[in-house]
Amino acid sequence: MRRSRWARLILVILFIGVPLVEIFVVIQVGRVIGPWWTILLLIVDSIFGVWLIRREGGKAWQALTTALNTGRMPARELADGTLILIGGTLMLTPGFVTDAVGILLILPATRPVARRLLTKVITRRLLIAGNVTRPGPGSGGSVVQGEVIED
Repeated sequence: MRRSRWARLILVILFIGVPLVEIFVVIQVGRVIGPWWTILLLIVDSIFGVWLIRREGGKAWQALTTALNTGRMPARELADGTLILIGGTLMLTPGFVTDAVGILLILPATRPVARRLLTKVITRRLLIAGNVTRPGPGSGGSVVQGEVIED
């Protein structure tokens, strides 16, 4: 199977599997604590998520601004911002499983693990894209020898 077919298959499984898991978990929690407490817990969880997103998002924005003002490449700050955005989206989605994953992406104690994973995925994708789109010596592309002259 080609890579794009695997990606499509994974997306289909996620779009079908995650909602089914969420429904199952909400029903199980509702059986244990009751439906009204479950609804209240989901609402409180969303409010907590909004507060956490604002707090950590503000810190990430401040770190990004500081990095840019000092002339430093803000790779870590951009990764943190991306993880907070993804985690925030998951926190605002109703359900306990997506909220748990969202919290893991947002909290400063667990974000470095997710950042390393994100860095590996992006690096792998860039290396694959670089090999496909950019010909070099030995790849069948033409190489033109030249010299750069600056004014």
